[in-house]
Amino acid sequence: MKLEESNQNMFGKEYLSHIAVECVLFAFCENQMKVLLFKSKVDDIWGLPGGFVLKKETLEEAANRILRERASFEDVFFTQFHIFNGLNRVHPLFTEDRLLKLGIPKEQHVWLNQRFLPVGFYALVHFSDVTSIEDEFNIRCEWRNIDELGELMMDHNEIVTKAQEAVRLQIRYQPIGINLLPEKFTMPELQKLYEAILGRELDRRNFQRKILSYGILERLTERRVGVAHKAPYLYRFHMENYNKAHEEGLQGSW
Repeated sequence: MKLEESNQNMFGKEYLSHIAVECVLFAFCENQMKVLLFKSKVDDIWGLPGGFVLKKETLEEAANRILRERASFEDVFFTQFHIFNGLNRVHPLFTEDRLLKLGIPKEQHVWLNQRFLPVGFYALVHFSDVTSIEDEFNIRCEWRNIDELGELMMDHNEIVTKAQEAVRLQIRYQPIGINLLPEKFTMPELQKLYEAILGRELDRRNFQRKILSYGILERLTERRVGVAHKAPYLYRFHMENYNKAHEEGLQGSW
């Protein structure tokens, strides 16, 4: 199939008009919350992974397909958190000359410059090396510290902020950590995760007392070796209690 025919079919016939998805993937590494960003082919600017929705798929399926096609992520559990409906929400870099350089024919330019209403999804995932897969719009991807994102394309900084707010709300009534920490971790490491999400320090004693009261942790006989201070005990999540707390909610607030 010729490129022009492929693009006509892709944009005009297979995808929903006016609806898109934007994905915020959070990971935790070296006591820092990370966000997955992609570098755009359209210009030298970074943004979130996002894209259009096929007529034959749900929004969640579209989000997973985009992450699979662009970074080889499989079966990500997404949470929908917001719909962005700015009146002037069009891509400022989708100009005719740039789109033509990408091999997109003129008849598709109007479709691409519609006012799209993206549905925001976030996911908490294990930190890992990502595989950049070049496509029509993106060159590569990488993890970036959440406080070092810089200026992102369009309203993507706002989308990350909204996603942060959603995660901070989630942490008030559901346990967090199973998708962000290794299988075995120390209490200080778990506290650092909560502090990174909340954006503030927590009292060590109060944190330990509260997190243990939920019954979602198992203390192991093993200790973390090779640390500067007294070797702390390792913990892991008690899966049955963790899942129950995730379904029924936690009492209290951070």
